[in-house]
Amino acid sequence: MKIKFFAVGGTIDKVYFDALSKYEVGESNIDDILKNARVNFEYDISSILKKDSLEMTDKDRLAIRQAVQNEPNNKVIITHGTDTMIETAKVLGTVKDKVIVLTGAMEPAKFKSSDAIFNLGAAVAAVQTLSNGVYLAISGRIFTPENVRKNRILKLFEEKI
Repeated sequence: MKIKFFAVGGTIDKVYFDALSKYEVGESNIDDILKNARVNFEYDISSILKKDSLEMTDKDRLAIRQAVQNEPNNKVIITHGTDTMIETAKVLGTVKDKVIVLTGAMEPAKFKSSDAIFNLGAAVAAVQTLSNGVYLAISGRIFTPENVRKNRILKLFEEKI
Protein backbone atom coordinates (compact mmCIF):
# COMPACT_ATOMS: atom_id res chain seq x y z
CA MET A 1 0.00 0.00 0.00
CA LYS A 2 1.21 3.47 -0.89
CA ILE A 3 -0.26 6.82 0.16
CA LYS A 4 0.26 10.02 -1.80
CA PHE A 5 0.50 13.20 0.28
CA PHE A 6 0.00 16.64 -1.20
CA ALA A 7 1.02 19.65 0.87
CA VAL A 8 -0.75 22.87 -0.06
CA GLY A 9 0.13 25.07 2.91
CA GLY A 10 -1.83 26.25 5.88
CA THR A 11 -1.09 26.51 9.57
CA ILE A 12 0.16 22.92 9.77
CA ASP A 13 3.29 24.04 7.88
CA LYS A 14 3.70 27.53 9.33
CA VAL A 15 6.98 28.61 10.88
CA TYR A 16 7.82 31.69 12.89
CA PHE A 17 10.19 34.21 11.36
CA ASP A 18 11.64 36.27 14.24
CA ALA A 19 13.00 39.00 11.99
CA LEU A 20 9.56 39.54 10.50
CA SER A 21 7.57 38.91 13.71
CA LYS A 22 5.05 36.82 11.84
CA TYR A 23 4.25 33.28 10.74
CA GLU A 24 4.65 32.14 7.16
CA VAL A 25 4.02 28.84 5.42
CA GLY A 26 7.30 26.92 5.27
CA GLU A 27 8.36 23.47 4.11
CA SER A 28 5.98 20.58 4.65
CA ASN A 29 6.22 18.75 7.99
CA ILE A 30 4.68 15.53 6.64
CA ASP A 31 7.94 13.61 6.18
CA ASP A 32 9.23 14.45 9.68
CA ILE A 33 5.93 13.43 11.26
CA LEU A 34 5.80 10.12 9.37
CA LYS A 35 9.45 9.27 10.08
CA ASN A 36 9.03 10.00 13.80
CA ALA A 37 5.89 7.84 13.85
CA ARG A 38 7.83 4.93 12.29
CA VAL A 39 5.03 4.19 9.82
CA ASN A 40 4.98 0.89 7.98
CA PHE A 41 3.72 1.90 4.54
CA GLU A 42 5.14 3.46 1.42
CA TYR A 43 4.43 7.10 0.76
CA ASP A 44 5.29 9.93 -1.55
CA ILE A 45 5.02 13.66 -0.78
CA SER A 46 4.57 16.52 -3.23
CA SER A 47 4.11 20.19 -2.51
CA ILE A 48 1.57 21.91 -4.73
CA LEU A 49 1.29 25.26 -2.94
CA LYS A 50 2.65 27.03 0.11
CA LYS A 51 -0.27 29.29 0.91
CA ASP A 52 -2.43 30.26 3.81
CA SER A 53 -5.82 28.89 2.82
CA LEU A 54 -7.40 32.35 3.11
CA GLU A 55 -5.18 33.36 0.16
CA MET A 56 -6.21 30.42 -2.04
CA THR A 57 -8.03 31.17 -5.25
CA ASP A 58 -10.37 29.15 -7.45
CA LYS A 59 -7.39 28.63 -9.77
CA ASP A 60 -5.39 27.16 -6.84
CA ARG A 61 -8.23 24.76 -6.03
CA LEU A 62 -8.40 23.64 -9.65
CA ALA A 63 -4.62 23.01 -9.60
CA ILE A 64 -5.07 20.85 -6.50
CA ARG A 65 -7.93 19.00 -8.17
CA GLN A 66 -5.87 18.42 -11.32
CA ALA A 67 -2.90 17.08 -9.32
CA VAL A 68 -5.15 14.68 -7.41
CA GLN A 69 -6.95 13.59 -10.60
CA ASN A 70 -3.62 12.92 -12.34
CA GLU A 71 -2.18 10.99 -9.38
CA PRO A 72 -2.11 7.26 -10.21
CA ASN A 73 -2.42 6.28 -6.55
CA ASN A 74 -5.99 6.00 -5.25
CA LYS A 75 -5.15 6.91 -1.62
CA VAL A 76 -4.50 10.65 -1.27
CA ILE A 77 -4.03 12.87 1.79
CA ILE A 78 -3.90 16.64 1.46
CA THR A 79 -2.55 18.88 4.22
CA HIS A 80 -4.44 22.15 3.95
CA GLY A 81 -5.23 25.29 5.90
CA THR A 82 -8.36 24.95 8.01
CA ASP A 83 -10.07 28.20 6.98
CA THR A 84 -11.01 27.06 3.47
CA MET A 85 -10.44 23.30 3.65
CA ILE A 86 -14.15 22.66 3.17
CA GLU A 87 -14.27 24.68 -0.06
CA THR A 88 -11.35 22.73 -1.51
CA ALA A 89 -12.93 19.43 -0.43
CA LYS A 90 -16.08 20.36 -2.35
CA VAL A 91 -14.05 21.07 -5.51
CA LEU A 92 -12.46 17.62 -5.16
CA GLY A 93 -15.88 15.98 -5.07
CA THR A 94 -15.84 15.34 -8.81
CA VAL A 95 -12.66 13.22 -8.65
CA LYS A 96 -13.62 9.57 -9.07
CA ASP A 97 -12.13 6.29 -7.89
CA LYS A 98 -10.00 7.72 -5.07
CA VAL A 99 -10.12 8.07 -1.32
CA ILE A 100 -9.17 11.70 -0.65
CA VAL A 101 -8.68 12.92 2.91
CA LEU A 102 -7.94 16.53 3.81
CA THR A 103 -6.42 17.43 7.14
CA GLY A 104 -4.72 20.37 8.78
CA ALA A 105 -4.06 21.92 12.15
CA MET A 106 -5.16 24.82 14.33
CA GLU A 107 -1.52 25.40 15.39
CA PRO A 108 1.73 24.80 13.49
CA ALA A 109 3.04 21.22 13.58
CA LYS A 110 6.24 22.45 15.22
CA PHE A 111 4.28 23.53 18.33
CA LYS A 112 4.11 21.01 21.17
CA SER A 113 0.41 21.83 21.64
CA SER A 114 -0.42 21.32 17.95
CA ASP A 115 -3.12 18.95 16.80
CA ALA A 116 -1.16 18.31 13.56
CA ILE A 117 0.33 14.91 14.44
CA PHE A 118 -2.99 13.56 15.73
CA ASN A 119 -4.87 14.85 12.68
CA LEU A 120 -2.33 13.44 10.23
CA GLY A 121 -2.53 10.06 11.97
CA ALA A 122 -6.32 10.13 11.74
CA ALA A 123 -6.05 10.95 8.04
CA VAL A 124 -3.70 8.00 7.48
CA ALA A 125 -6.16 5.63 9.18
CA ALA A 126 -9.10 7.15 7.28
CA VAL A 127 -7.52 6.90 3.83
CA GLN A 128 -6.90 3.17 4.40
CA THR A 129 -10.39 2.30 5.62
CA LEU A 130 -12.92 4.55 3.90
CA SER A 131 -14.56 3.96 0.54
CA ASN A 132 -13.91 6.24 -2.43
CA GLY A 133 -14.89 9.84 -1.77
CA VAL A 134 -13.72 13.07 -0.15
CA TYR A 135 -13.38 13.41 3.61
CA LEU A 136 -11.94 15.68 6.28
CA ALA A 137 -10.02 14.12 9.18
CA ILE A 138 -9.82 16.73 11.90
CA SER A 139 -10.82 17.36 15.52
CA GLY A 140 -10.85 13.62 16.18
CA ARG A 141 -13.62 13.01 13.65
CA ILE A 142 -14.15 12.10 10.02
CA PHE A 143 -16.48 14.43 8.11
CA THR A 144 -17.73 14.85 4.57
CA PRO A 145 -17.60 18.33 3.05
CA GLU A 146 -21.41 18.56 3.25
CA ASN A 147 -21.75 17.81 6.97
CA VAL A 148 -19.03 19.94 8.57
CA ARG A 149 -18.28 23.47 9.64
CA LYS A 150 -15.35 25.15 11.37
CA ASN A 151 -16.12 26.58 14.79
CA ARG A 152 -13.59 29.40 15.08
CA ILE A 153 -14.52 30.17 18.68
CA LEU A 154 -13.89 26.62 19.93
CA LYS A 155 -11.07 26.06 17.38
CA LEU A 156 -12.48 22.79 16.10
CA PHE A 157 -14.56 21.26 13.36
CA GLU A 158 -18.06 20.02 14.11
CA GLU A 159 -21.13 18.69 12.38
CA LYS A 160 -23.12 21.28 10.51
CA ILE A 161 -26.50 21.72 12.15
